Parts: sequence; structure tokens; C-alpha cells
Amino acid sequence: MKRIQAASWMLCLGLMLLPVSSRAGPRGLSAEGHWVSTWVSMPQLTETSNLPPAPFTGDSAVFVDSTIRQTVHSSIPGKKIRIRFSNAFGDTALTINAARIALPAGGAAGVSAIDPKTDRPLLFQGNASVTIPTGAYVVSDPIVFPVAARSNVAVTVYTEKGQQSKNVTSHPGSRTTSYFVAGNHVTDADLAGAANVNHWYFLSGLEVWTDDSTAGLIIVGDSLTDGRGSTTNQNDRWPNQLDDMLQADRSTSGIAVLNQAAGGNRVLNDGLGPNVMARLDRDLLAQVGVRWAILFEGVNDIGTADATDEAQKKVAGELIRAFQQIIIRAHAKNILVFGATITPFGGNGYADETGFREAARQTVNKWIRTSGKFDAVIDFDKAVRDPANPAALLPDYDVGDHLHMNPNGYKALASAVHPGLFWHRQFPNMNWRFGEDPSEL
Repeated sequence: MKRIQAASWMLCLGLMLLPVSSRAGPRGLSAEGHWVSTWVSMPQLTETSNLPPAPFTGDSAVFVDSTIRQTVHSSIPGKKIRIRFSNAFGDTALTINAARIALPAGGAAGVSAIDPKTDRPLLFQGNASVTIPTGAYVVSDPIVFPVAARSNVAVTVYTEKGQQSKNVTSHPGSRTTSYFVAGNHVTDADLAGAANVNHWYFLSGLEVWTDDSTAGLIIVGDSLTDGRGSTTNQNDRWPNQLDDMLQADRSTSGIAVLNQAAGGNRVLNDGLGPNVMARLDRDLLAQVGVRWAILFEGVNDIGTADATDEAQKKVAGELIRAFQQIIIRAHAKNILVFGATITPFGGNGYADETGFREAARQTVNKWIRTSGKFDAVIDFDKAVRDPANPAALLPDYDVGDHLHMNPNGYKALASAVHPGLFWHRQFPNMNWRFGEDPSEL
């Protein structure tokens, strides 16, 4: 009897210790692999100025009887995909009556035409339409649709009733052109006479089924990460340029670079979009396949707090405490967090003559560099500051407002992210300490 019990125990233990890749996967998919996002967009409540023009915005509804075509830019490749649609900020249910995916004409971003040979329908539990409840999101059924690394993908949707209020979920800082026409034209090769704006609506993610060694890096940021100062339809934000660098290196090509940033975003208080503390669960912790995060925030908290000694000491202390909370919550999900120093804003409206805001920036940056709380530090401040005036950006990187950068400045940020930060993907037991240069290990 004891031998039987022991044998049963050993059998149970053996089943428990089976590698994840040997367990059953989703129906119709290989058991070896998992879902990882190859593109994401931080959902936001659309401001009035960022709603589409009439007639797509009416007195009390948006996108009634409308077709919307949008392009997104992938990070890692995959042969099977699914799309996430979000109604996070809608206060009425949103029905998508038809949705399709295709490659854009010429493979370009921000175009109204698709390659019709690649056009495929998206289904939702086998149905062509889906209704997304208030505050929710849905995921389409997986389909075979090969997506190349760093390529563009077109998503077209038709909604008959649209959003029956003006509270619409979008991402205004897309830096990518979207198109819309009246009526159901989801299968049209081109949307002739379409209106256009540089915003995304309802889209929040493109996921690929990929091998277990592939994982996501999510960047939590503000307009500096969202790409203000970058080139519309060229995907030259610093996360895009980091992605180019990582995908070109075989040792890091399995890392998806995912941009969860929004212009005006703050850590402590809502701005353009919810504060980081409030959005962390949705935009980082609930994302699929994530192994790393970069936290590059805080300048808007400092810049919007009063320019007094008391107010700036307070915001610096609150930022430091918030960063520690973010680290704790991410570590609970086995996500490593890399802290990025806050870049200079000398000459911008955020700078004050008394220097209290610059002192707060220095206080927070010193803590990021020396506290040992982050799993590693990325010194963006050092990468882009003017050696002759460290409180300001290097002029060659300044887009002109002394806060945001041009594509060359964003390249400098991308280049400051050392590929050694991701070595533990190949060597998971390697535990190098904060502050050490991974190139010297």
C-alpha cells in the first residue's frame, strides 16, 4: 500500500513538474508557445478636440454607420494573431458589426488602401459581430495571419450604431493616420474620399502566438515616450528605434517593445488619461507575455506642481513613494522594472527661475540612480543633457520646446538602453546587482 501511495505521489509530482510548453495549448494552436503582444496602445477618454469631424461625430453619438481603417506597427513576428478592441472609457456598449485585418498597400503606415489578397475577417467566438460592454475589452478569435517583425498591419471595422455618446475610447497620440467613411466598406481595397485624423480609436492590442522564449517589454511613459516630436507615419519614437535595435540583434530579437504611454500623463494625478497608479493593472500587469517594464515618468508631475520649495519637495517625495509601489506590484507578477531618469526641461515652461522644479528632478533622479529599488537604471538624463548646461537638453536633440525631442534625440534614448538588461532571458539565474554595467559582468 505504501509503495502504491508513493508511486501515486511521484506520478502527481511528475505531472506538476512538466514544463509549461508540454501542456495543452489553446484549441487549434500548438501546445508549445504563448500569446505576446506585438503592438499595444494605451486607452484614453477622447477629448472633444480629438473626436472625428462631422458627420462622424454627431450631437450625441460617434461613428454611427461608419467604417474605420487604421494601421498599427508590429514589434515581433508571429504566424497566428488576435486583436484587442477596447471600450474602456465608453459609457454605452459598443457593437462592432464587422472587422477585418490585412496588410496595408505597399506595407506603409497610415494609408487608406490595403492589399486585398491579404484581407481576412476577424471573428468573435465564431461570430462576425461583437458587443463590448461599458468599460470592457474583447479579444478576437485567433487566425492564421503571418505578421513580420517591424511591419505595418491594417485593421478595418464597421459599426452600425457607433458609440451612443461622446465618451469614446481612443489613443490621440497615434502619430499614425486613420481613415473613415460612411457605410459598410470593410472589404473595400481603398476607402475613396475618406476623412482622416492622426488618432487611433477602439484598438488596444495586437497579439501573436509565439514560442516560450519570446516576451514583452512594456514602457510606461508620457509624451516623451508617446512620441511628441517624432514623424507622423514613420514610427521613429524612441520605443520604435529601440525595437529596431533589439530586432536587429539575434540575442534580443525575441523581445517585443510595447508602448504604453500618453501625452500629458502623470504618475500621481490624472492628466491626459488616468494616472500611472490607476492604470498600472490594465496597462502593465494584465498584459500578456510581459517580462520587463521601463518606467519613464515624472516630468509632468514636477512641471505641474507649484514652483515652491514646499510643493516640489512634496511631489518629489510622492513620486519616490509611488515608484516603490509600482516596483512592488510589478515584482508580484514577476516583472522586472527598469527605472529611467527624468530628462532635462531647462528653457521650457516647466522650468522656474527659482530652480525648485530642477531641484525636484535632481532629487528623484538621485533616488532612481542610488536607491537600489529598481532592477536596473537607464540614465536618459545623462544620454540627452547638454554637457555645457546639464539642466537643458542638448540642442541637437531638442525639437524646439526644450522638453520633447526630435528623432535624433529619441535615437539617443533608445541607444541608452543596454541589451545586457535582457540577458537573464538566456540566463534566468544570473542576478547582477542594480547599478552595475551589464557589459562588465
